[in-house]
Amino acid sequence: MAIERTDPQTVQEAAALLRAGELCAFATETVYGLGADATNSNAVLKIYETKGRPRFNPLICHCADLEMAERYAVFSPLAREIAEIFWPGPLTLVLPVKPGGSLSDLVTAGLNTVGLRVPAHPMARDLISGLGRPVAGPSANPSGKLSPTTAEHVRAAFGSAVPVLDGGPCYSGVESTILAVEDDRVTQLRAGAMPRENIEAALGRPVAQASHDAAITAPGMLKSHYAPGAALRLDANAPSPGEAYLAFGEAPAHDGPLLNLSPEGDLREAARNLFAFLARLDASGAKTIAVAPIPHSGLGEAINDRLERAAAPRG
Repeated sequence: MAIERTDPQTVQEAAALLRAGELCAFATETVYGLGADATNSNAVLKIYETKGRPRFNPLICHCADLEMAERYAVFSPLAREIAEIFWPGPLTLVLPVKPGGSLSDLVTAGLNTVGLRVPAHPMARDLISGLGRPVAGPSANPSGKLSPTTAEHVRAAFGSAVPVLDGGPCYSGVESTILAVEDDRVTQLRAGAMPRENIEAALGRPVAQASHDAAITAPGMLKSHYAPGAALRLDANAPSPGEAYLAFGEAPAHDGPLLNLSPEGDLREAARNLFAFLARLDASGAKTIAVAPIPHSGLGEAINDRLERAAAPRG
């Protein structure tokens, strides 16, 4: 039987929950995270149990600043350069675990690397600072389902079983971009809220992309993920009878459920709306959601990544 939780009203109350080994959902600029003390294995285990998450799928650890992150991972000169450019922000770096660190082995899923980021949301950084240790924080939703971008999405998923520190709507709306940095090599493991083009422009070099069948070395690499209950039909210029339609730009006439990610074709607006609009169309009762073509440039890379994983066969 689930234990009912009371939502914390302050950052201090939320930090006290984490310090006591409990879970607490919290807002970041990307999506809401299901937070636990990343150094407490019993607390981290609650994340896996609450989400129904496979234990081989590692977790991102959120740090208050670069100084905290350097206590838990080995930063090459290149990795430090990237962190100094893009942190705080929606970018996760997968780096070698620092020997002698106190991170739970459950966070890394047995790997010798760990994913770290410094969130841009001030409340998230205050929470981590209040705890004084990294916060493990995968998206606050049942594993494989749509990611939450408001506190209400978290409550709809878990009821009163998970306390939520309400930080308002997430303003990026898709998860962080994940980069693996090995010596002088940079590989994008997951497209996200930091466009790859921005990273390449800042570094003055191309960023490689992991293949779709690459081994799981970071969150968000499962082939089926971020899925609503309804089936998805992608690159649909118009809906078929009985389908709900997720439009982008100019929308066709449709008598059924229809939401437009961005009537003006703004990818930033589309990213913010993606998970919330999929959830609303899913709630309409339609068995299939047809999705308009989305450009693959900029944030479109992350949006298409989420849609492709949401549409993948479910095992």
